[in-house]
Amino acid sequence: MIFSMTGYAALEKETASGVLLLELRSVNHRYLELQLKLDENMRNFEPMLREMITARLGRGKVECRLNLVQRGVQGKEAKLDSEVLQQLAQMSAIVQAQFPQSQPLTVADILRWPNVVLGQQLDQTALGDEVRAAVDAALQQMADSRQREGEKLKGIIEERLAEIEQHVAAVKPLLPAQVRAYEEKLTARLREAMNAFDEERLRQEVTLFAQRIDVDEELERLTAHVSEVRRILKAGGAAGKRLDFLMQELNREANTLGSKSVSTEISRVAMALKVLIEQMREQIQNIE
Repeated sequence: MIFSMTGYAALEKETASGVLLLELRSVNHRYLELQLKLDENMRNFEPMLREMITARLGRGKVECRLNLVQRGVQGKEAKLDSEVLQQLAQMSAIVQAQFPQSQPLTVADILRWPNVVLGQQLDQTALGDEVRAAVDAALQQMADSRQREGEKLKGIIEERLAEIEQHVAAVKPLLPAQVRAYEEKLTARLREAMNAFDEERLRQEVTLFAQRIDVDEELERLTAHVSEVRRILKAGGAAGKRLDFLMQELNREANTLGSKSVSTEISRVAMALKVLIEQMREQIQNIE
């Protein structure tokens, strides 16, 4: 299967510790780049998140947001953990000693500190299991999204490949006609210039002309590259970089075809090929 690098997944999961809010976004990128935006209660799970995401995604710029909305404790008096407060005071004193110009902690800063308010302690083991299950479900959701998008890109590319084959087929019959037209034109010029007909010279000139405009090799390579693109699309997997390389090769052959052209018809075909190749290249930039 072909996968796009563009995908999205969002998940809201009720847990014993509160509501997990998870969001995954991905866009195209040369490599896999992760951006994790986690609230304080989720930072312990960053290594696990990185491991899970890198195991499932090969390329793309991926943004992961994970938050835990804790339930309020109703009907209970809020209490502070004296041990945590003491540790916080010690750390604050050390920082102030090293950086005298730094601002002291405010009451709001202290109350926002994890586990300062009693009742906020979280069961990290149970929460970790919930986070793992949520991330696994979101990654599957994103994989499904990227697969659907990849199938659309595959369809667009296959349409362009069919058009390329039509253009290549249209060029082949033009070449013998060009050689015949050149031979007739050259014969007329020789007769006019020399008042004679030099068959040997005519044969040499026509042979040189035919060699100069011969694009059979380019057309064969175009056909071979089209077949290879189809094979890669059918095989699926991480195909983006290989397809991008083939677009460069297709464009090279289209340029050579245009440079050898001696007729407006072939020049138009070469230009049409370059447009189709560029359209495919733009789509391939989004393939993993």
